Amino acid sequence: MVDVASWLNQWRKNFVPFLSWIGELKSGETLRADVIAGITVALVLVPQSMAYAQLAGLPPHIGLYASFVPVMLAAFMGSSRQLATGPVAVVSLMTAAALGPIAGGDPAGYLVYAALLALMVGVFQIFLGLFRLGVLVDFLSHPVVIGFTNGAAIIIGTSQLSKLFGVSVEKADHHYETVWRVIVAATEHTHMATLLMSIFALGIMILLKKHLPKIPNVLTAVVVTTLVSVAIGFKDMGGHVVGEVPTGLPGIAIPTFDLAAMQQLGLAAVMIALIGFMEAIAIAKAMAGETRQRLDTNQELVGQGLSNIASGLFQGYAVSGSFSRSAVNFSAGAKTGFSSIVTGVVVGITLLFLTPLLYHLPQATLASVIIMAVINLIKIAPIKHAMKVQVHDGWVAIITFALTLAVAPHLEQSIAIGVILSLGLFLYRTMRPRFVELSLHEDGTLRDAELFSLERCKTISVLRFDGSLYFANSGYFENYILSHVASKPELKYVILDAEGINQIDATGEEMLDGVSQRLHAAGVELFIARAKKQIMDIFRATGMVEHLGEDHFFRTRTDSIQKARSLLGEEAPEVTPLLRT
Repeated sequence: MVDVASWLNQWRKNFVPFLSWIGELKSGETLRADVIAGITVALVLVPQSMAYAQLAGLPPHIGLYASFVPVMLAAFMGSSRQLATGPVAVVSLMTAAALGPIAGGDPAGYLVYAALLALMVGVFQIFLGLFRLGVLVDFLSHPVVIGFTNGAAIIIGTSQLSKLFGVSVEKADHHYETVWRVIVAATEHTHMATLLMSIFALGIMILLKKHLPKIPNVLTAVVVTTLVSVAIGFKDMGGHVVGEVPTGLPGIAIPTFDLAAMQQLGLAAVMIALIGFMEAIAIAKAMAGETRQRLDTNQELVGQGLSNIASGLFQGYAVSGSFSRSAVNFSAGAKTGFSSIVTGVVVGITLLFLTPLLYHLPQATLASVIIMAVINLIKIAPIKHAMKVQVHDGWVAIITFALTLAVAPHLEQSIAIGVILSLGLFLYRTMRPRFVELSLHEDGTLRDAELFSLERCKTISVLRFDGSLYFANSGYFENYILSHVASKPELKYVILDAEGINQIDATGEEMLDGVSQRLHAAGVELFIARAKKQIMDIFRATGMVEHLGEDHFFRTRTDSIQKARSLLGEEAPEVTPLLRT
């Protein structure tokens, strides 16, 4: 019988998650906090979104389009109350990398493909969310993400050098070649007014962030440099400005579904969906931990997916949750998703009434905004930390970092190789899990006999296997057992301490059954102690318990040792290598 109440509750969580917080707006305090936080985030989002659109190779106003409906929809349909969605640096860079080869030099086609890519990202994220496949994000290991993020941050920063120096160069096949061309051009053709404007903008943001952190440094730099641009006639001096920004809200425009283009953008869409969501969920989890609010990863995927679809339909480009703006939202006191609704409304007001004020905004300022935003993405400490945990993980991060720099703008290749390396190293480590012989330590516990140089029993061996027993390591398991038995001519009983075995597959079970038969034929009995319930259920279902004998399975190591010694006909002396567990 269908539990109607349970079904309705699940339906509410999936399709109207905003009902969990919308009632709290009746409190004047909550409403006031959300309005203040929403306006505060908007003051950061407006200039940032224009800068990130420029990074993606799009006109600045496309960033504003992507910061209107998508921001509000993500708040309505996601599970996080403080996550601020919109254009972000890494996704913008990946968008530029994906669209460059396919769009060519056609500006109109570039806009269409950007919207199409956002739709593809959104559909994939919704698919993952609805089918509760958010676990796939875990395939992007922390070392891969750290390596990629560091590399992407450097690429993002160096991609703005031409705008800082006011030079133009033809893009090369690889990003590092383009950077070299910019450096060469800058030595001969630097536009001094642009360089000085860049330094001025960076100086404002750095000084305000350090000495007056409560003042919005990005907005201040945008306002001041725009005023200076008007005062000195920056455009007439040859400086590049944003220019005319279309006034009005974006309308719905369904992009052409070009199957050939979709095939070319497929891998990039998947990578953007996963990387973008990882950025979103990381900050969402951090905030949920502090507020003790429930976070549903799959529902957040649905929210992010719908926001990307909305961005594609409303002439924007791919979006994600932002670390920096979510932190601003949280620190400004946001209580519910209504703060993001306020942010979207402010962006809408900007599009309706304030775009003429952006005409003289120097593009050098937007480049400076991007550089300031990505500086915090460069982090060496996590790579060092990964190296301390597992040397292999550290090398995965370093290799992913190096590949990101080497193959840019083909960023999806570095991520794919990083994931393959992570999975390969995981498989390698699990193929040779820890397998040790235990013996009695002076403190009365069973410990690694080799590590602690302990006396070992000649007739009974207690072996502990730490890891899942599956197809990739079953051969290693079998060889270890047989080699161990061969090294002890007087051995009569092998006790497998199975507490460390969490999973076993068909290959592992068949191998274990076969080993028990080979040992029995050689006059050695296999006992299994401390196997978990799920492992015992498998042994019973396959008939292994019946075949080996119920008396060969024990709840404790003590019971198995005593059983073996009683069968040997020996009375337990006061001191022995296997006295007690």
